[in-house]
Formats: sequence, structure tokens, C-alpha cells
Amino acid sequence: MKSSNRSPKITFDMIRYLILFGLLGGLFIHSFWEYGIMNQVIGFLLPKASAQVPFVSSNNGLIPDWSKMKFQDMIVSESGNVTYPTDRGNQTRIWQAGQSIGDFMELGDFEDANLNLEKLTLSTISQALAIDLDGLKLDDFGVIKTQTLSDLVKAIPELANQSARSVAPIADFFRQMGISTNQRIGNVANYYNLDNIPLGSEIDLSKYKLTSIPGIENSSFDKFANWQDTLISDIPGLKDLPWINFPSLPEPDLSFVGQVDLPLGDIEANRIRSISGSYQEGFNVPCNQNNCAHFEASGLGKTTGAQWISGKVQKVKGGYGILAVANGGLEPTGRHPFGKSFKQVVWDIDESSGSINTAMFFRICKTIFFVRTCTPYFIGPVPFINYHEKDPIIFGSPSNVPD
Repeated sequence: MKSSNRSPKITFDMIRYLILFGLLGGLFIHSFWEYGIMNQVIGFLLPKASAQVPFVSSNNGLIPDWSKMKFQDMIVSESGNVTYPTDRGNQTRIWQAGQSIGDFMELGDFEDANLNLEKLTLSTISQALAIDLDGLKLDDFGVIKTQTLSDLVKAIPELANQSARSVAPIADFFRQMGISTNQRIGNVANYYNLDNIPLGSEIDLSKYKLTSIPGIENSSFDKFANWQDTLISDIPGLKDLPWINFPSLPEPDLSFVGQVDLPLGDIEANRIRSISGSYQEGFNVPCNQNNCAHFEASGLGKTTGAQWISGKVQKVKGGYGILAVANGGLEPTGRHPFGKSFKQVVWDIDESSGSINTAMFFRICKTIFFVRTCTPYFIGPVPFINYHEKDPIIFGSPSNVPD
């Protein structure tokens, strides 16, 4: 029996069908890319991002769990920079998407936020986080880098009566300056002209233990000169310190509360019953544009039907003083139910799931030539609390709602 090696016969009709299916397949794939169908399918298959801070639920609204909030975990998703004048020339603060705010924000940025970070001490932080201060170097404490001898004596008064020989970094500083180490530190601070010479400019601070200056761990940060200019990341442990350990916590303002009633997307336009805005424009800024994504609130009196506009689509005036020009003078619309340390902003709205994501935005503040100034709240977004329909929500003051 002979085996057959003949191939199937290809007819003209088969060729026509192959050409037709090829054309249709090409058009289908082209449509996927051209009209974003592929992205929609992929978006449908992949889970939605749902990052948020831990929170505690109450009848008044969802409140951050301060025991689990840390600067280290507050990651911005947009890059930016701010340049400002100082007595040492212009300085620029730069940050990148994916960076923790603790890496580029300073203690002074929160001076008006009533967190009282400046009242913390190294001892307090080390006890909370079980940090061995003896294992750290003097230059690990960023605030020390610009201190003069007089600054140190003011910050740590017990140094004044100690002999320089008993404090290694100060003894070495004296030797560099040609001063006898047999003298009391306070006497040298009072009678020698050393006020313009930081210790860090004459000795290598990395060679000494942090605790080589006795009492340094017990002085609050605001006792040191120019403490406002110290990065959060230059304070050992501060980035990882839960907010519950701060001297003061953001108190939720319960004067105006309500519920998330109805999330509405991009198709909404020209909303006039707004309860969002800024300190500079007030918190009833209407949205006079085609895209006014927002959620409608419910609650007592006129609260029902009030609109909190998404800061992703509407920007408002912010900041004051010299730094108000940063970011074109604008910040996302929102509210401050938890005070001045950050602004709460409605960000993404999902009508299909009846949910909204909110974000935190931060600002930079400085005292420039004796005048206080702050940028708009535009540093972010940092994921905050996600809400769903009927969730209670804290609006904070003011409580006025447009008719």
C-alpha cells in the first residue's frame, strides 16, 4: 500500500477568504490601538489601584490612623521644584515622583501646622523607635551642621560650665582656632569672636559620636539656630516616627460633616454649589468649565446637593508672600478638615463603583528676610482616604454652602 504525499488543494475561494480574514483582522487590531479599545480591555482586566492611608471609622467621618502615618510612607507622584532667595543666595528645592516627602521637606514647612515638630528631641524619637544614639555620628543630626559655638551653648546651656577638654568635638574645634582647651566652653563663647564660624566648617563631624556632645539628645530642635532649614530626613528617626508620637496631632474639624452621596465624572460642567476651594479664594469656588468632576454631598440643611470638585480638574489660587508665585500661584481645589499641615483633595472619581480617591497636598514655607511666606499646596498627590457612597466625611470649616 502506497502512502500519499499530496498536499491539500488550495482553491481560489480559499485564497479570497484568507485575504478577507486578514483585512478584517488588521482592521480589528488597528481599532484596538487607534481608539484605545486595547487600553480599555487591559484596564478592565487589571485591578484598580487603591492605595490609601490607614484610617479609623467614626460616625462623623473617616479619620487617619495617626499611629500608622509616617513621613516615609508619604510618596508624591508628581515631580517639581521651588527656588527662593535666602541670605546665602538663591536656593532650589527639587523633588521627584516616587520620592518620600521626608526626603525634601524641612521642619520649617510645618511650623504653622500645629504639629510642633520643633518641640521633639532626639531622646523622644530614640525611645519611640528604639534607636541607639551611641551608634550615630554627629553629622547624622542635620541641625548641628550650621551651629556656631554660641548657638550650641544657647541650645544646650549645661555646656557652658564644662571644660572644652571633656567634649571632644569642641576641644578639636578650639585647637583648630588656636584656643586653649583648658577653658570653660561658655567663657570662650562669650569672649571670643566666633559667631560666624560653624563648628562643621572647621572639624569633620562624621568622626564623632552623636552623644560626644553631652545633653544634645535632650534639647528640643527649636533650641538650635536655623532649625527650620533642617530636612526631615536629617533628623534621625523622624521620617519613621508615627504621627501619634508628635507633640500635637491634626485635630479633625467636626464643625461641618456630611456624607458622600453621588460621585459624578467628567461629563459634569459648570457647578456652582461648590464647597471646595482654598484659603486664598474661600471654599465656595464655583467650577465654571466643561469638566467639573465632583461628588455631591448629603447632610443637614443645604448640605444635600453641595459639590466638592475634584482638584485634578480644577485649580485655585494659593500661597502667600514671595513664594505664592510657585506653580503659577495655583493649587488643586479642596478643603482642610485636618488643619494646615496638608490639604485634602478629591482626586479620582469612579462612577461605576461609586467611589472617590482623595489625596494629600503639601506646601513649602519659609521666613525670607523676616517675612513669612508659603507656596500653594501643590506638592503631591500623596494617596489619602478612599470613600464610597454613603460614607461619612468630614468637611471642616467653613460650613457655608451656596444656594
